[in-house]
Amino acid sequence: MNGNPWRLRAALAAIAWCTVAMSLYAIVRVAQSLIFAEPDPALVIWSEHAGFFWRTWTAIYVGGMAAFITWLLAARDAPRVAAFLARALPVAAGILAAQALLVP
Repeated sequence: MNGNPWRLRAALAAIAWCTVAMSLYAIVRVAQSLIFAEPDPALVIWSEHAGFFWRTWTAIYVGGMAAFITWLLAARDAPRVAAFLARALPVAAGILAAQALLVP
């Protein structure tokens, strides 16, 4: 690896974190909308459960686990990890865009 290998591994881990988190959020949002009916937020005065925050924190948590795994894998073969993430990022963006259009 040329340059600073620590910075490269950190950058790949951050990209993996964001990629996994955004795609998982969209998948969980679609799954929850198909399985569970949520009440209309305009009609609910108070609720102890905010679905958006639960989905967001779950996606961030799982994304962090993926970042750690990416950190470890990048130590062995950073170019291969970067190539995989370059293909995974547009897929994740497409999943998020589809969720935003179909299940807002």
